[in-house]
Amino acid sequence: MAARQRRPVALTDSWCTGEARTLTGVGTPGVSLKASQFTESVIREMTRRCVELHGADAVNFAQGFPDFDAPQELLEAAAHAMRDGHNQYGTTWGAPELREAIADSYSFHFDRVLDPAREITVTCGSTEAMIAAMLGLVDPGDEVIVLSPFYENYGPDCILTGAAPHYVTLHEPDFHIDLQELERAFKPRTRAIIVNTPNNPTGKVYSMEELHLIAELCRRYDAIAVTDEIYEHLVYEGEHVRIGSLPGMYERSVTISGISKTYSLTGWRVGWLIAPPHLTEGIRKVHDFLTVGAAHPLQLAAAEALRLPDAYYDRLLADYRERRDLLVGGLRQLGFACEMPAGAYYVMADIAAFEFPDDYTFAQHLIERFAVATVPGSSFYHLPELGRHKIRFSYPKKIATIERGLERLAPLRQRVTAGA
Repeated sequence: MAARQRRPVALTDSWCTGEARTLTGVGTPGVSLKASQFTESVIREMTRRCVELHGADAVNFAQGFPDFDAPQELLEAAAHAMRDGHNQYGTTWGAPELREAIADSYSFHFDRVLDPAREITVTCGSTEAMIAAMLGLVDPGDEVIVLSPFYENYGPDCILTGAAPHYVTLHEPDFHIDLQELERAFKPRTRAIIVNTPNNPTGKVYSMEELHLIAELCRRYDAIAVTDEIYEHLVYEGEHVRIGSLPGMYERSVTISGISKTYSLTGWRVGWLIAPPHLTEGIRKVHDFLTVGAAHPLQLAAAEALRLPDAYYDRLLADYRERRDLLVGGLRQLGFACEMPAGAYYVMADIAAFEFPDDYTFAQHLIERFAVATVPGSSFYHLPELGRHKIRFSYPKKIATIERGLERLAPLRQRVTAGA
């Protein structure tokens, strides 16, 4: 009960007996205290608003899903698995074929032979993987370090876990970590740190120096590194280093990834966690009661995805580099200030030149006036004022879609010119 004392000040002391659960009116059940502390996804809200207003004509730079097809052989593999009768529950921890494929694919990166029976768990996307890891490994009252700006799920994940998030700011223009600030953030109650590299929303790829410091602090404070590596194959500059591969870190790390971004299959919701057996045990208990398991036939197709040749990944990176360069170049011409992202498929763009009062007003203007959806930058920060001058663009889109979006935004250039 002690952890529940961190409550909204508007609630009375009778909340702990259930008497205060009338947030919507006398005698009417209200939402839980946890659910009242966060909003719906702003990313999906922006998508919905744009589609409601403009239907199929909307250009969606808000939500990070492709508007092009996944590899045909993966679609055929899923159809074959369905026709072959794999339509009932699979093994809760994941189809053996997929866990073995994950072990084969990742063992090299960790310089160890991964055990698919005890160290790999398949989940309903990386989103479920993160909350399963948090619920399975973090107790109410523990502290979790979150690097800000951050993917919007991490804050609610802390709230649902009952943990106290401790935010550490990534500093512009390159979103680097102040190493002394990070060191001060680690405390005796620190249980975990969430690391997302390559990063959503900034496109940052963490440096070796930053990762080694995080690893050293985790070892010093007996903390766990939970790493969201869903964009692992989209690194344009620098190198993707798995923190779990650093000395002494595999035993205290959870590596999360999935098929959504690399294979353009965001709707399949197949993800996974890699963790040592003593951490996997708790994660699997939570996973079992959260979802039972991911879709069985899609897991078998995901195993085929992990066996694609190196040429697939080379082509993937080249195509995304072309999309990145096109979008960033076009945004700069329109008057946005933005850095070239080193990884993932997002651009954080500064909107100061357009003289709108805030990011939400500007994002809504783009939806209403141009049928273009983006994401207000403040939704990625623990202190909203830090993102009031930014919006996020995502570019897993056809070249023609990016060009159409930039053409629609062309009148913005006149606004900047008139202001100058």
